[in-house]
Amino acid sequence: MNLFHLFSYLYEICIKLSKHRLAPWFLCADSFAESFFWPIPPDVMLAPMCLARPNRALRYALVTTVSSVLGAVCGYYLGYFIYDPYVKDLIAWAGQSANMAVVREWFTLRYGVLMVFAGAFTPIPYKIIAITCGVVAAESVQLTGSAGQLNLIYFVLVSLCGRGLRFYLEAGIIKLGGERMERAVRRYIDYLGWLCVALIVLYLAYSLLA
Repeated sequence: MNLFHLFSYLYEICIKLSKHRLAPWFLCADSFAESFFWPIPPDVMLAPMCLARPNRALRYALVTTVSSVLGAVCGYYLGYFIYDPYVKDLIAWAGQSANMAVVREWFTLRYGVLMVFAGAFTPIPYKIIAITCGVVAAESVQLTGSAGQLNLIYFVLVSLCGRGLRFYLEAGIIKLGGERMERAVRRYIDYLGWLCVALIVLYLAYSLLA
């Protein structure tokens, strides 16, 4: 198998799973895991499932949204609980306290809600936003006693808005667009998959070296 076509290979697996009688449960698992570690976005299962059963498209969008937000909450708490001692010590060891202060200001004071919404709605890997929010919230609580815009209630509400808008819009478009939309997803899945990987690598490199 050509490594570049890894995501096409995984996509074909998701296509087969989408036709299984337990497909909604597979969609739940994929949506949940993708929000904090899994590389395959739920769109690759949501699209063929909506295409196969257009009358259930909105129901599938609801399943995807709720599962994805629950997974994001796990990512949030993952970041929150690894901050002290792991991330905190790493930041001190790398001398990145000043840069972390800038990140905290962006997430908790200036653009917290906007960052969460952008991660939930756009192709930016949401796992990065979820885990980063948890890390920043933990540091902010230690320093100021408050997580600001990154407290869990804000995070969940904004995540529901962003994820819901994305998946309901996608389900509606596929329901109306039919096979043409599914072919577009299949054609560009490798490019989108590797773009997400590149964004994660660049983000991690910037966080450690900036």
